[in-house]
Amino acid sequence: MKTVFEFFEIEVDGNIAVVYLNKPEKRNAMDWSFWRDLPLVVDEINNNPEIRAFVFAARGKSFSTGLDVVNFTAMNEGFLQENLADDRKKFYDLISKMQSGINAVYNSNKPSIAVVHKHCIGGALDLISACDLRYCTEDASFSLREVKVAIVADMGSINRLPGIIGQGYTRELALTGKDIDAKTALRMNLVNEVFSDFEKCLNHAKEIAKDIATSSTLVVEGVKEVMRYSEGKPMEAGLNYVCVWNSSFLASKDFGIAIDSFKNKTKPIYNK
Repeated sequence: MKTVFEFFEIEVDGNIAVVYLNKPEKRNAMDWSFWRDLPLVVDEINNNPEIRAFVFAARGKSFSTGLDVVNFTAMNEGFLQENLADDRKKFYDLISKMQSGINAVYNSNKPSIAVVHKHCIGGALDLISACDLRYCTEDASFSLREVKVAIVADMGSINRLPGIIGQGYTRELALTGKDIDAKTALRMNLVNEVFSDFEKCLNHAKEIAKDIATSSTLVVEGVKEVMRYSEGKPMEAGLNYVCVWNSSFLASKDFGIAIDSFKNKTKPIYNK
């Protein structure tokens, strides 16, 4: 990774990448550089065949306090004041463009893992809800805060969280804007596991990412494709799609490696 991004710092460790939110002086509040560069970061990861999984973490005292409201309103004051359809459409396009980065995380065929410490507010919750796995520290707190600043959360959390924590918990968070602690997040299944400190949490996430990276890239892609397709559809549709996927791609080089390893009682090595 050679590209320099204003908001992000990327470290490559073997077959995984750690993407750091890197504006610690602002507790990683999401100014325009976040929304502008996130699609480019994910695109760079997607286009690097050596990277097979990636982790989001953050520098400084917090994961992120969410949208930088002051920066956002200063940049878009005209959109917020105009009422003509032409200007409403421009604002619509802006929101859609902001959604594109978090959508890119969700749509990537490379698994993503979020490591949360201290604050995870608003847009930060949108980001981690687009990841495949989420871990946090004991001091982490989460809030779907948009209702408190008169905004309907529009970056994906109210769309994706029901599939993670259920409709009841999602509506509770979205309608109250309240904070929940790490223990509550674990009970809700928002996070997979809680750790005593940031280093332990990050190291665990990296180990999980490295473990995923040892699996067949084709199969990992298939798992993500099938699960994405199946969301919100009847069981029969998802079962049919996985039939189509495996009938198309099961006969792979990696499947041959798996069979040979099973016969020889050795550990399969993929992605050579």
